[in-house]
Amino acid sequence: MSWRLSGGLRLDELIRDLEARGEAFVIATVVRRQPPVSARVGDRAVITADGRIYGWVGGGCAHDLILREARAVLASRRPRLLRITPEASGEDIEEEARTVATTTCPSRGELEVFLEPWVREPQLLVFGESPLAQALAVFGQALGYEVTRVVQRMSSLEETSGIRLTPLEAMPAFAPNDELYVVVASMGHYDEEALAAALRTPARYIGLVASRRRAQAILDFLRQSGWSEADLGRIRAPAGLDLGAVTQEEIALSVMAEIMQVRRQAMAEPITLPEPSPARARDPVCGMEVEIPTARHAADWEGQRFYFCCASCRQAFLADPTRYLVATG
Repeated sequence: MSWRLSGGLRLDELIRDLEARGEAFVIATVVRRQPPVSARVGDRAVITADGRIYGWVGGGCAHDLILREARAVLASRRPRLLRITPEASGEDIEEEARTVATTTCPSRGELEVFLEPWVREPQLLVFGESPLAQALAVFGQALGYEVTRVVQRMSSLEETSGIRLTPLEAMPAFAPNDELYVVVASMGHYDEEALAAALRTPARYIGLVASRRRAQAILDFLRQSGWSEADLGRIRAPAGLDLGAVTQEEIALSVMAEIMQVRRQAMAEPITLPEPSPARARDPVCGMEVEIPTARHAADWEGQRFYFCCASCRQAFLADPTRYLVATG
């Protein structure tokens, strides 16, 4: 299986470029074929959230079905095997890990494509120079987070492999769709400044490690500084699940457990993806999405224009338009 996609692109280079830009994407790989189809076993493509395709995994009807399922894979963050077949078996089959879709394309070939989502690793931002902050960073790294520690005195700490250090005044910026979790464990040294910085990020979780009394005092200070109740409602204080933790490491574990709980609950819900850039219409015969600007097959009926993935769908529609309009509602 080659690392080079059709068009001269290298898969590894393209992945690095998309990851550097923080883009989510799907790798589509042809794992089985039954001729006649244009794709071969081992053909691959990278499909971005906005519908761009780099590489080749089939044309015509397969192209639109693969694009549709790739978006579903990104929304669920779970891989899926897509089988495209001309044999109708009632309604299309959709399961968590498998989709069987029928097509009316005249080639009568069959294709199976494995769709694997690539989503940027979650990011953990830890404020503090305490042993607790260090434990949080180590636990976060072990759990697969991209970890950044925000500190006041860079010279007082040694960098740990894979964990970035940055001063408070040079804290990195985050995009609205970043999966970011923040913990303030500065232990009273710069809690207010750290929380103010955290509230300016799109963090899905902001935790403050502090006693209840000190946490209330910090929240009162932020309230007097102009932060709204909605802003302050984003802060979990004290941070962490009630596990009876005592040591610094145990407290760090309870905080990471709470982050995991928040994250897994959110992952149970589909994410919202940007709409594909070209205008689209649904083929009334086979149900595939068709890009209107590049559609080669269209027909007008009763003052409305319809678009089709192939000539055979257009021909079937023109033979009995009311049949397909009733079926699609």
